[in-house]
Amino acid sequence: MYFEFGASKLSGKQVLDATFRAYETWSFNCTPHWVDLERTDNISEGTRWPGPKQLNQMGDRYVSAGRGDLCSPDQPNSWVEFNDNPDEKDENLTSTVRALADGKIPRLTLMLRAKDESDPRAWKRFDSNAELKVWYVHKPGVPTSVGAIPGTGNKAYCRPSSSPLTVTTETPTVQARVQTKVEQHQGEEEGYLQAEFLMQRSSTDTTSGSWSKVWSTYKPPSGWHPDGTLEKATTDKRADQGLYRFKARTQSHWNYNGRSGDLFSPYSSWCYLRIDSTAPKPPTIVTGAPYTECTTNDCAAHGGPGQRGSFTFRPNSADKDVKAYRWRLLTSDADATKTVNAATTNASVTVKDVKPGLPGTQTLAVEASDLKLDKDGRKRWGPPAEFAFKTGLADGATGRWRFDDATPGSALMTAKDTGETGTRHHAILRDASGTGWSTMGRRGAGDYALRLNDNLSDPAQQVGYASTDGVPVNSQDSFTVSAWAYLTDASANRTVLAAPGEHGSAFTLYYSATHKKWVFNRTDQDKKSPVYVRSLADTVNPPLRVWTHLAAVFDTQDDGDKSNDTIQLYVNGRPQGAPVVLADEATTYEPWTADRNLMVGRSKVGGDYGEYFHGRIDEIATWQDVLTPARIREEGRLENAGLPTNELVAHWDATISSGNQVSESPEDPDDPASTSFPYRRGGLDLSGSGAALKGEDATSLVLNGTSGYASGSGPVVDETGSFTVSARVRLNKTLLAAKPVGYRGLVAGQATPAGKESSWALWVEKAAADVYLWKFGRTAVDANGKVIDSALAEAQESIGATEWDTWVDVTGVFDADLDFTDDQGEQQFGLAQLYIGPFLQQGEEDPGLDTPQQGGTNLSAGRGSMKGTTGHYLPGDVAKLRVWTGAMTQGQVGRQIAELSS
Repeated sequence: MYFEFGASKLSGKQVLDATFRAYETWSFNCTPHWVDLERTDNISEGTRWPGPKQLNQMGDRYVSAGRGDLCSPDQPNSWVEFNDNPDEKDENLTSTVRALADGKIPRLTLMLRAKDESDPRAWKRFDSNAELKVWYVHKPGVPTSVGAIPGTGNKAYCRPSSSPLTVTTETPTVQARVQTKVEQHQGEEEGYLQAEFLMQRSSTDTTSGSWSKVWSTYKPPSGWHPDGTLEKATTDKRADQGLYRFKARTQSHWNYNGRSGDLFSPYSSWCYLRIDSTAPKPPTIVTGAPYTECTTNDCAAHGGPGQRGSFTFRPNSADKDVKAYRWRLLTSDADATKTVNAATTNASVTVKDVKPGLPGTQTLAVEASDLKLDKDGRKRWGPPAEFAFKTGLADGATGRWRFDDATPGSALMTAKDTGETGTRHHAILRDASGTGWSTMGRRGAGDYALRLNDNLSDPAQQVGYASTDGVPVNSQDSFTVSAWAYLTDASANRTVLAAPGEHGSAFTLYYSATHKKWVFNRTDQDKKSPVYVRSLADTVNPPLRVWTHLAAVFDTQDDGDKSNDTIQLYVNGRPQGAPVVLADEATTYEPWTADRNLMVGRSKVGGDYGEYFHGRIDEIATWQDVLTPARIREEGRLENAGLPTNELVAHWDATISSGNQVSESPEDPDDPASTSFPYRRGGLDLSGSGAALKGEDATSLVLNGTSGYASGSGPVVDETGSFTVSARVRLNKTLLAAKPVGYRGLVAGQATPAGKESSWALWVEKAAADVYLWKFGRTAVDANGKVIDSALAEAQESIGATEWDTWVDVTGVFDADLDFTDDQGEQQFGLAQLYIGPFLQQGEEDPGLDTPQQGGTNLSAGRGSMKGTTGHYLPGDVAKLRVWTGAMTQGQVGRQIAELSS
């Protein structure tokens, strides 16, 4: 009899003890017999008789119950409990349930059986209402809100080594908000937590010095606080001009059955500060139009995202030699710090280009400098002043087409415009043979997209497109357009969006077969032979059959001066090069209005229509406004109920495979209503030796760790954008233990174009003797294949005993929408994250990538390219490999991959 348990209610908990209870209702006779509780492999659609593989024994009991008064004394129905006996080393139910809670095994499958199945007298019957009782404590999570308060205020900052925070007091206050690893369910206790602070000083008071511990403390100093408590600690006296760094971690305390202990989260990132009692004081900030300062009782919204605000910076009355100011909006990580010099010493400065990226409350931080140098030879800046103001809501889209109006095969030929501003302009699908509805919708299961022309082999028939009746934007004024594009053919120009006039198109967003790039262009005038001004993508040869987010911005700078009009292309939320000034490229440039329609999948050139798109287009939107980079990234996330959406674009399933190829899944597992999986990429071919599709209880890809692998064609996602990759893998402990320290066994990876590195990879690494770590990484290379950047996310803990020879879901997420600054002050365009089961791994490696990288054509499972060589064979088995466009959140990983209930 089998019982299977998920981890959803145990997520984020440290298991202290566990008991399994089963209700016995019948036994063959009155004599007790041994009953074993065995852990087995999970039950799946591929499980075959005689059932899943037995892994190890959880316990045994010598019992008889359920015969009532047929025995003397009576033997009524009874609960039979299995709990670890310390004297029996083979009983490890608690440690196994702990592994389930840690996400190291996806599900726990237990089997009750007679110790001797051949003896009928040992047979028993149990009800199906078995219970797993667990005693636990909340695991600690990395604290949030870690920072130092620069003076006597309340705002805390965490600064990188390249720009330490200036603190004017010799006894700085530091803070951290204690966290449990997973948010509690309603009604649960909230943990017993402390914050531990650790501070170090540089030996030379420069960033190049060695670091040594000078101070540490716990808050609260005694006792414990619940999850979410903001803890503050004031250091003892620190040295003026000293350079310090500090970090914090959460400690969780437990007490159970006469035993007690403590658990610790990983540390937060280092925060750097310099004590400088003579540095300039916080300057004064005075607002101009349109924004006003928030007060306790009044925080009215003004302006909007992208609308410039005017602010004046004045020196503090205590300062006499301020020569410069620097400022940034704290509410947007993508907003770089800007510096402006004062015309004369202690003069005020007015800046007129403060542009909030999103609506809502914003914080402007301003620091003053006397341009003196600190010990690192950098300009010293005083502590920041802050100015809080509220930005109004952005104008809504003037047009929005989701193309979710009908299913494939429908006769409906209209896509509704669901924009929020102005008149609606529904899109009509033109040419029934070349247009239609596709199940390959970018929002995921149950969504649809516009299909164009790639179902036809005759070029003369490949003329499908869609168009509106009237235009949703005035192309003479500032506007933004965006769309998701899935291009299947690059042999000619392929138009995503265009606005035609009499002779040509005012603007076109398209793929150029000449430049081999995505392009946004404008024409100088509506004439037969116009001058084309282009904003080109940074990289050539974008991959086919992947989803890419494109956005195009025309900016008139809010004035009537055509000489400063610009165009800018964005690919996956990133600006491509600098804005292009149209008048600089074409002296005959005039901003002109295309007053006919918006065309989807077709453009107009020299009076003729053409450049038809091949593939899928989805989620088109237009605005009569200049969208900020933050809003463009927000648009690309396609949020639903506050969560970014994702689309399963590749799925190989060894459990349904046979022969010499790992087959694609015939159905879309993310969409129960689907009848087939729409992304057909072909199977993964097995290597000539060392790989086989077999299994004792269910088929899997079995790899020998020396020559076995499976490979196919990639890439399957645009890796300059966000994506998620996950593999269900089972390691072979014996084979991996025989490998040398430093060995990497690659689970899955996408090679770079040069082939000696992996653009992304999931792997297991033998970090030391008996220490094995799961890792997810990204690597960027130059044109010659030389590594120029990398990002790494690794597991917090070594693989435990219960993880060997059992299935584990290992997931890598790359979120390209998270522009942020790393500990060295470098701007990063994306973040690598690793999940084991449903749990985000909070390691201390650098997870940021500052250089976009696209993979080549070779995708493989079981081996790959790393450190300049190809190999790194995996000793173990792979059941499934799946890839999604879009970065999953932790909750989505739990629901869609680890199969936790919501």
